[in-house]
Amino acid sequence: MAKNKFLKRMQEKWELKSIFQTIMVLIVFAFTGSTVLFLKPLVFGLVGLESIKGVWGVLLYILLIFPLYQILILIYGFIFGQFAFFWNWEKQFFYRMGRLFKKRK
Repeated sequence: MAKNKFLKRMQEKWELKSIFQTIMVLIVFAFTGSTVLFLKPLVFGLVGLESIKGVWGVLLYILLIFPLYQILILIYGFIFGQFAFFWNWEKQFFYRMGRLFKKRK
């Protein structure tokens, strides 16, 4: 019963059409996160780092892994038939990020 409430709440929050679509969106998030965890050591190995250390490690993580996550979420969204949802999700995300850096009047 609690699972159904959670799925219903996510469906309403994300304005999805069905519980099935909600589950597909959650699967896309899970696959994307798992793939990033798998690829992170490979990406960091390419630039000569073994782990995230200090400010430079965090900065490199943001510069290298963040774009990879954004691309992967769209790829998995396409594979699982949820590209439109994730394309809109990306646009909203970058709009909100842009607002953080926009000068306030």
